[in-house]
Amino acid sequence: MASDTMNAPRGAGTAFAAIAPWAPILVFDSGVGGLTVLEEVRKALPDAPIIYAADTAGLPYGTKTEAQVAARVAGLLGRMTERFRPRLVCIACNTASTIALGMVREVLEVPVVGTVPAIKPAAAMTRTGVIGLLGTEATVRQAYVDRLEHEFAADKRLLRHGAPGLVEAAEAKLRGETVDPAIIEHAANALRSQPGGDLIDTVVLACTHFPLVEEELARAFGPDVRFVHGAQGIARQVARLTAGQEYARQAPDRALFTGAGDVPDAYRTKLALYGLLEVQRF
Repeated sequence: MASDTMNAPRGAGTAFAAIAPWAPILVFDSGVGGLTVLEEVRKALPDAPIIYAADTAGLPYGTKTEAQVAARVAGLLGRMTERFRPRLVCIACNTASTIALGMVREVLEVPVVGTVPAIKPAAAMTRTGVIGLLGTEATVRQAYVDRLEHEFAADKRLLRHGAPGLVEAAEAKLRGETVDPAIIEHAANALRSQPGGDLIDTVVLACTHFPLVEEELARAFGPDVRFVHGAQGIARQVARLTAGQEYARQAPDRALFTGAGDVPDAYRTKLALYGLLEVQRF
């Protein structure tokens, strides 16, 4: 198990023979950020049927209370697993995972993989001993992050910043819109301006949306800063929990968006690049 992922092998004892080859892996996020995880899952399991679920009606999660996030995520995933019968659920959202994973484990009867900030690999990478962490406001205040810091980076300095604007920037970029450079600069300056911030050489992208704007962040931070996130570790865990299972598609992989109204054509174009050829509302 990768140290920067969380999983619950609840239901993992189900016999493989009882799992239909077309049963999908359900990848869930508050928006399009989980596509960065989906990309790595595709590399690890290219034949696996996928349903990507984006709770755009509930976006953003980072400004909600813990109770609101836990209730919403558990309720949605309960309904989705009942309807789509996935073989595994991947919560590709740091905020949802750090807050709601325990409740989701009680609701679902399938294996669940979550994601948490990749503090352990960042601690191994840093040369200066100063690590920046960019996440949502909800993620950066979680006790789970405190525990990861204590366990893996007790001898380092971890500087945190809640950057909800980066979620909006990532969503805009996927729609083909121009990213506002002021949002990127604000996030970088919020870390740099903290005591010791000038020594940051490693930044944890603790929201699956943020790798979508890593290129912009890299320009803002400069060439001496490296970025780390947990997508590859999540994909490895998904592959481990589904090892030996058969895959077959009965229909094209699809994306689900919560809420009403038409899904923008720009989204549809980008989703197709991730192999999501059908787009529906849930």
